Amino acid sequence: MPAQIIDGMALAAALRQDVADGVEAFLAQGGSRPGLAVVLIGDDPASHVYVASKVRQTEAVGMRSIRHDLPAGIDEGTLLALVRKLNRDPAIHGILVQFPLPAQIDSAKIVDAIAPEKDVDGFNPLNVGRVASGAANGLVPCTPLGVMRLIRSVRDDLAGLGALVVGASNVVGRPMARLLLQAGCTVSIAHHLTTDLARRTREADILVVATGVPGLIRGEAIKPGSIVIDVGITRVALSSGKTRLVGDVVFDEAVEVAGAITPVPGGVGPMTIAQLLANTLTAARRLRTHVGSRSCA
Repeated sequence: MPAQIIDGMALAAALRQDVADGVEAFLAQGGSRPGLAVVLIGDDPASHVYVASKVRQTEAVGMRSIRHDLPAGIDEGTLLALVRKLNRDPAIHGILVQFPLPAQIDSAKIVDAIAPEKDVDGFNPLNVGRVASGAANGLVPCTPLGVMRLIRSVRDDLAGLGALVVGASNVVGRPMARLLLQAGCTVSIAHHLTTDLARRTREADILVVATGVPGLIRGEAIKPGSIVIDVGITRVALSSGKTRLVGDVVFDEAVEVAGAITPVPGGVGPMTIAQLLANTLTAARRLRTHVGSRSCA
């Protein structure tokens, strides 16, 4: 029997509705309208399309979107000054700097400069440490948090399952492994130096693949009945001269073996943006509580 297709579009729509309801409740309780600042540098068409989608969805759930478009030649000091200004702005609850950044800018410095309480991407080292330690007050990276929602739409209790994360980036792979560990899974991470990858993937009850290598995982390398989450998305050229988006998993093969699987596109991508909105609302709530407790002290 073919696998259950995990509908990321529908699940993301449900999360956005939850966020919209949460924004209304937050305003009714006297909170200020959550504001998300997005900083975009340069003229990369894909980044502009992605940011435009974020702006639309932010406004659709009742939050303010503040977009800063900067030239590709901007110097690091000017960008750092903008980030620090946004850190101080009480109307801004979330800050997102769109990556990748131009070569003249040290990405690590920019990530470090974003106030942890406004770091809705979850990349600041303090938030990374909080996620790693299991602390409840960190902002978790959007893609791994969205992936957990996708997995739990199939099976809520994950305790005791074997999980393999293929990809060890700080953006997806490592925080993903930590979240699965917190859910009670027995977790392994594979990367470009891993030997006999297919043997390892065939043992995984939950397989999350985030490498950016199209077609890396074939159907024969998947455990029957497992949950497969394909984070990768790459635009490839077809013999017809057209292009299409594909994942790291060969979907047509995997869907005949897995128990549940995300498509590409329409799986992880929509959840990532929806989770960004949820993180912004979380940040707004925490900032309000922090300011309120400080003012009462």
